[in-house]
Amino acid sequence: MAKPVLAIVGRPNVGKSTIFNRIVGERVSIVEDKPGVTRDRIYSSADWLNHEFHIIDTGGIEINDEPLMAQMRYQAELAIDEADVICFIVNGREGITAADEEVAQILFRSKKPIVLGVNKMDDPSMHHRLYEFYSLGIGEPFPISGSHGIGLGDFLDEAAKHFPIDEGDIYDEDTIRISLIGRPNVGKSSLVNALLGEERVIVSDIPGTTRDAIDTPFTKDDQDYVVIDTAGMRKKGKVYESTEKYSVLRSLRAIERSDVVLMVLNAEEGIIEQDKKIAGYAHEAGRAVVIVVNKWDAIEKDDKTMQEFEQKIRDHFLFLDYAPIVFLSAKTKRRIQNLLPEVNEVSENHNMRVQTHVLNDIIVDAVTMNPTPTDHGGRRLRISYGTQVAVAPPTFVLFVNDPELLHFSYRRYLENKIRATFNFKGTPIRILARKKND
Repeated sequence: MAKPVLAIVGRPNVGKSTIFNRIVGERVSIVEDKPGVTRDRIYSSADWLNHEFHIIDTGGIEINDEPLMAQMRYQAELAIDEADVICFIVNGREGITAADEEVAQILFRSKKPIVLGVNKMDDPSMHHRLYEFYSLGIGEPFPISGSHGIGLGDFLDEAAKHFPIDEGDIYDEDTIRISLIGRPNVGKSSLVNALLGEERVIVSDIPGTTRDAIDTPFTKDDQDYVVIDTAGMRKKGKVYESTEKYSVLRSLRAIERSDVVLMVLNAEEGIIEQDKKIAGYAHEAGRAVVIVVNKWDAIEKDDKTMQEFEQKIRDHFLFLDYAPIVFLSAKTKRRIQNLLPEVNEVSENHNMRVQTHVLNDIIVDAVTMNPTPTDHGGRRLRISYGTQVAVAPPTFVLFVNDPELLHFSYRRYLENKIRATFNFKGTPIRILARKKND
């Protein structure tokens, strides 16, 4: 199931970003140490006690060329659409302002759970100021201090009470769940329609497990598939079209619920930074990935065009060097038949298991060819043995004398050796180091 989403909303200068940073800490990414992934600080993952969730700092979502009140309104509407729980932040030192009341009215109409945080309450002697905030009609105000972390525990406890209950997976485990990600106007909806063609076996779209998501099941050659969250592709409106970051927020939910992610590029427009951000989330989530270059029919080509475009993709998406690339046209359906076989293959690889003795043979050979690194004091990394601990994505644990000695470059070398032996096309693989207890 996708993690719950918590959005931080409020007028400027109430301390939204300070609270965001305090909740997130330095934990921007658990697994990412590869080059080429760009991140956006408006969005991150966090955890509180046994809850993992996503958190959005709406203050980082700027709607260009709009007056301040309109910007705040759009940011609040975006949070309402995307969040399970809304954290409404006000400034306890300044009291209620007209802008606070306007945001409160928008949020109040949303019918979403709202937790009211009164920020900058560093000193308990200020708590008498809380009472005026009851007049916002949101409920109990929680005194917090983003800069000192005071009161955030109770605040997050209250927010977590409203997280949706995990409904479990509604699809059979043999069903391949596909999400399509990419910027607006790359042709995701057209690609879904081209994929479905006449193969639809269920005529009506069915609700997904997240708010307003619509999943579209279909069957082809006895394999069941479901396209995750087709509703997100159809959504229009000023708030969404005014900020390209919307496409990231919507994609994240779909990525988490899918097995295979189709990263859709527009052949006419080429690659921009936003594409790398969206693809980076799929990689970090550990999903299998196929890069799809759509609108290939619209490109003037010679015998080198495809090769040159492929090299450009490889240069931009260094962290997706394992992902196959499919060139097609959703509009003319040309080469569309190449897509599902790739989806099937990367899904299979995503769930592949390697026997322990075979893995250890590879590690021994790799260390023989290229000895393990040493640190500045001359201590050498010793790998006792390795084992696979998970699939989707394939995850390997190496038991070593000191995990700090497994540098990025040597981890990458071992990954390449494993990939050279097994067909892990389309899937990230993770290599973790654990200290071996003597």
